[in-house]
Formats: sequence, structure tokens, C-alpha cells
Amino acid sequence: MLHLAKPTRPDWAAYAVMHAAEILLDHAHCEKKAASTAVGMIFRYEERTELMEPLSQLAREELAHFEEVLERLHERGIPFRRLPAGGYASGLHEAVRKQEPHRLLDSLLTCALIEARSCERMQLFGEALMDRDPALGKLYSGLLAAEARHFRRYVELAELYFDKAEVSARLAELAIHESEVIAAAKVEPRLHCG
Repeated sequence: MLHLAKPTRPDWAAYAVMHAAEILLDHAHCEKKAASTAVGMIFRYEERTELMEPLSQLAREELAHFEEVLERLHERGIPFRRLPAGGYASGLHEAVRKQEPHRLLDSLLTCALIEARSCERMQLFGEALMDRDPALGKLYSGLLAAEARHFRRYVELAELYFDKAEVSARLAELAIHESEVIAAAKVEPRLHCG
């Protein structure tokens, strides 16, 4: 359903639970970046009027999730602070073609794959937390539907401008690239680490 080329490594969830505070902080940054990306695409593709409202809705929902995660950080006494970039998103964007309209297609599908990996990781993290920290486990279980919906929405937006077969083929190519990026990423307490 999420079109990931390879699943997350089996021990990732146990590692993430051991570093739950850091994962929560990184998650806040991920939601903020996702909102920023959607808004950036609104500015970059103003002539693509069919993108405006869906991207605005995505940005608002990402910011609502950002606020929800900030609230959990506050409840746990974890200060929000700057984190150095992890390299996952920039690694994915290396495969984005520079010339339009291919840049639009690749940008939308890269966003879709980030949402797909987030969905997969949140499910694993939420399930692993249920015994140890049920409140945090519920947060992650509750976000799954939104992450899956965001994945599908980005694919649907691509299909507004490109043939479904082209979208499907390019999504498969980018999914392979995504699996290579995540496999090469160093192991650190991040939602999208190796």
C-alpha cells in the first residue's frame, strides 16, 4: 500500500523506544519540515492552481501535528531545540530531476515516500511503545491514518498532471532510491535514521 521498496530493519523499533525523547523531538521537526515543504510547493507552482488547496490543507494538518507533538514534548519536560539535519530528505532529493515538468513529478513522489516511511515507522514505534508508554503509543497509532492519507494525496496530485503508468513507474524507481538512502543513513535517534 505504501510502495516502500524495503521495510525498516527489524530492530529499529526497539532502538527507537530506548530513545523515545529524541525521536519525539525529531518528529516535531519532521512535521514542521513537512508543512514548510507543502507551502514551498505552493509558491513554486502557483500556476498549477489544482495544487493550491490540497497543499494548503496538507500544510495545515502538518502544522496541527507539529503542535500536537510540541504539546507532548512540553508535557514530558523535553525542551524544543534545533537539531542538525539528518540527511534523509536531502538524500532523497538527490534523485529529483531538475527540469520541469519532471521536477514536479519527482517532488510530489518524494514527499509521498517520506510520508510512507513516516507511516511505517510510526506504526512500528507506536506498537513498540504500547507496553512501556501507552500514551505515547496512542499518539503514534493515532497519526497513522493521516500519514497514509498524505502519501496517497501526493500520489493523487502527481496523477493530476502525469499519466498513472508514468507515476507508478517513477514511484517504483524513487522507492528503490529511498530504500538505499535509508539503508545508508547512520543509526541515530531519528524517525528516518538507518
